[in-house]
Amino acid sequence: MIYLDNAATAPPEPAVIEAVAAAMASGAGNASAIHRAGVQAALLVEQARTGIASRLGAEPAGLVFTSGGTEANNLAILGLALAGGRTRGHLLCSAIEHPSVRQPMEQLAARGFDLQVLPVDGTGRLDPDDLRQALRPDTVLVSVIHGSNELGTVQDAAALAAICAEAGVPLHLDACQSFTRVPLDLGAVPAALVSINAHKLHGPQGVGALWVRPGVSLAPVVHGGGQEHGLRPGTSNTAGIAGFGAAVALATPERAALVADLRAFLVAGIGARLPWARIHGSPDSGLPHVLSVAFPGAAGKDLFMELNRRGFLVSLGSACSAGSTKPSAVLGAAGIPAEIALSTVRISPSHHTTRAELDSLLGALVELTRPGGARA
Repeated sequence: MIYLDNAATAPPEPAVIEAVAAAMASGAGNASAIHRAGVQAALLVEQARTGIASRLGAEPAGLVFTSGGTEANNLAILGLALAGGRTRGHLLCSAIEHPSVRQPMEQLAARGFDLQVLPVDGTGRLDPDDLRQALRPDTVLVSVIHGSNELGTVQDAAALAAICAEAGVPLHLDACQSFTRVPLDLGAVPAALVSINAHKLHGPQGVGALWVRPGVSLAPVVHGGGQEHGLRPGTSNTAGIAGFGAAVALATPERAALVADLRAFLVAGIGARLPWARIHGSPDSGLPHVLSVAFPGAAGKDLFMELNRRGFLVSLGSACSAGSTKPSAVLGAAGIPAEIALSTVRISPSHHTTRAELDSLLGALVELTRPGGARA
């Protein structure tokens, strides 16, 4: 089995599993309790909070732990839009947002908010000038995916954040795919809110975080307790948070560079051996672990199934929509025709992937998709 679906979930590292197991075996109690076991659990949580926040160049106090990126995105969007009892306002997002951003935005629109979706170019990039021109006096929130889970496109976060800061409008960045893989220093990038999660970077599933810049007010989405500054009540997932911290410590720039080299090897191999293939996004830049490629004339679902049968585990697109038979809305927003979108697979290596494995994949793709030859 050659696992090439790390954008959906990156299997946890041994050191992460050890950190989770150690936290569970330590006898640590409820992190909200004030006895010795509770203090021990709280210490594990705060150590992770400090380490994770440091990778963002941010203060630990602003980091709110959640059950994952989806909850973090919902808390950012619903929490900010509804803060202070607000019931109206202008919302902006890009046309390639993840469903966990798009659907809360649409829910707010159904309640009376004015939602405007900004277009992207053929690579999936949002033009900062389009954002500047779309801002209005009643704009309450801008939400943009930093690194696209489907296209791999990375937005110019510094430019977008500077435009929003100048206008006094909070910017939310969905950095679930980009965190630790693409530099993001919140000391230099004045984003108001940033969503991240653990399982995209070889941490445990079911844990994420929202960083909230000081001075930004949110209404809680979940109610029932005072944990996480009252923004995310519920007993802390101490073991998961400890694993999150361990995963971030392991996710070095050198590791990201190694994966970027593998992606470049794959792009070069496709250009040399599969000239009929079409790479989406920007082949020479973007997230180091995401490559979206179409094979015109092939049925993506059949190709996916045959690759799976041969032991190559790729994705039809984002994991959240992999069961759908409809063309990806994200690919459509980038101007990719439906028939091309339906022939697309996403290949997502990790630092554990070898060039030999990618070479074997290329061989299988040549056999399965070459014009006039065998097709999946």
